[in-house]
Amino acid sequence: MARYTQLFTVATPLDRFRHLLEDVLHSCNCAVIYDGDDYMVAREKPGAVTYAQLVTVEVLIDKSAVSKPEDEVRMNVVVKNEELPLKSDNHCRRMFSLVNRAVAENSQWDLLNSTAG
Repeated sequence: MARYTQLFTVATPLDRFRHLLEDVLHSCNCAVIYDGDDYMVAREKPGAVTYAQLVTVEVLIDKSAVSKPEDEVRMNVVVKNEELPLKSDNHCRRMFSLVNRAVAENSQWDLLNSTAG
């Protein structure tokens, strides 16, 4: 199973964050399938790759960090699929790069920090 993680800290009001995150995931061809209080899961839309290559994106929202500066949100992003990562340039890695770029370049928030997990 391929699995890649990244920790992000962004500056945005918490009340707008969930909607903005959903927009970012949609821009990466993923549909949100679960939206909990501190956890969001999105699945890549089928059709372009085999079932085993379909990517799941899990986002854990760090609630303890939210209360520090009011407009600062930390999230741990995990991109994974069932594909064995036999090559360094696999579908999961490409989707991971796409999600990272979408988060980093989103003009609706300011990226404060990004750390490989």
